Amino acid sequence: MSDIGLSKSVADALLAILIAIPIVCFVAAFLIGSIPFGYVIGRIFYRTDIRSQGSGNIGAMNALRTLGKGGAVAVLLLDALKGFLPTVFVFWFVKRNHLDLSIDPDFPPGEQILASLVATGTILGHCFSPWLHFRGGKGVATSFGAIFALSWPAGLVATGGWLLGATLTRYSSVGSMLGSIAAPFAIWVCTGSLPETAYGIFAALLILFKHRENIRRLQAGTEGPIRLSKRQT
Repeated sequence: MSDIGLSKSVADALLAILIAIPIVCFVAAFLIGSIPFGYVIGRIFYRTDIRSQGSGNIGAMNALRTLGKGGAVAVLLLDALKGFLPTVFVFWFVKRNHLDLSIDPDFPPGEQILASLVATGTILGHCFSPWLHFRGGKGVATSFGAIFALSWPAGLVATGGWLLGATLTRYSSVGSMLGSIAAPFAIWVCTGSLPETAYGIFAALLILFKHRENIRRLQAGTEGPIRLSKRQT
C-alpha cells in the first residue's frame, strides 16, 4: 500500500483489520446460528427435550410432531431469523456507513463476499452447534432465511420449491431438498453474484448431506409424512 502514500505500519494495520473483519463476522454468525432454538423452546415452554422425541431433530418439523403447531411456528421463525438477521445486517451496515469493501475491481463486491460468508457461518452453526456437541438441525429454515437476506425473490423461489415438493409428496424432506436445490439457480438469476450463488450451492450440498437418512427412508418407503397435529404419546 506504499504506492498510495501509507507507511508500512499503517498498511500492516489496515491489512490486519481487513483480515480480522471476515473472521470476526464468520465466528459471530456461527455462534448466532448455533443457538438451538428447538431445544431451548422445548425445554423452557414444554419441559421436553426435542432430541428424545420423534426424529430427534431440533428443527421445525420435529417440533411440529412433538411440541405442536405453536412450538413449530416459533422454532421455524427463530431458526429463519438466525440466517436472515446477521446476513441482512452486513448489507445494512455497509450501506449505512458508506463503506467500500471492494478488494479489486475485477473481484465481486466485498459486501457480497462478507454477506455470503456470514450466511455460511449461520447454517454451519445451526447444523453443528457446539452447545449440542456439534450436532444440530438440517439447516433448511436458517438457509432460507439467509437466502431471503441475499435476494428476497430467490427466497421466494426456495420457499416455493419447498411448498411444491411438500404438497405433491406430503414429505417435508422432499420439499426441503427441492427448495434448496432450486435456490442457487434463483440466486444467480436474481443477483448474478458469484459469492452469493456459491453460498447457495454450498447450502444445498450441506442440506442434502444432512438429509441422507431421509433419503434412505424415502427409498425404503418408511419416511414419515407431514402431520399438522402433535403426535400423541
